[in-house]
Amino acid sequence: MNNKLSNIHLILILSLFFFGCSGTEKKENKNNASKSSLSLHFGEENYAIIDTKQSVITWKGSNLVGSNSHTGYIYISQGELIVKNGQLMGGKAEVDMNTIEDEDHGKDNTLVNHLKDPDFFDVKKFPFSTIVLDKATSINGENKKVKGKLTIKGITHPVSFPAKIEVKDEIVKMSGKLVIDRTKWDVRYKSGKFYALLADQTISDSIAFDIKIVAKK
Repeated sequence: MNNKLSNIHLILILSLFFFGCSGTEKKENKNNASKSSLSLHFGEENYAIIDTKQSVITWKGSNLVGSNSHTGYIYISQGELIVKNGQLMGGKAEVDMNTIEDEDHGKDNTLVNHLKDPDFFDVKKFPFSTIVLDKATSINGENKKVKGKLTIKGITHPVSFPAKIEVKDEIVKMSGKLVIDRTKWDVRYKSGKFYALLADQTISDSIAFDIKIVAKK
């Protein structure tokens, strides 16, 4: 009889432990889930919703000395452009930092995993980056100068970049090149500004982004 009671008692303890651990794990997963920060204006006249399947951002980083460089891709999770009378008046886009790839479209390798670490973009803590477009000033024809604000790792700075913008048949196409100083957004890994004696291991502070956006009303 005592043996039976002991066995029942042991089973109850193991059950409580098992279900308790399972509950904790689910709660942690829920808390770590990425949450979008944007709300879009679907169906409104002056708003064109970004087609995330046709839009892509190509990034390039390199060593300060020598020809060693890395190229890859990152993807927009959602966004919209504001268009009035055929002109770009503003917009916003959200980039999912978990979609970082290298040039071979690899998503899980040493390079990509390092880019997601706190050394670089700290993706676990900051899963999204955003860019808000304030205005586009005409240079000539479809060539514009776009001004806005870029947020990476919770840090926001103004940016500007040249872009070609085409508005035709309810479709907006924008292609541009944005070059940033990564250290302004607290991406300091092997930067010559913060680490001495790196020699040929110094990584350039400049990161170039080739932006291709397709949006549809």
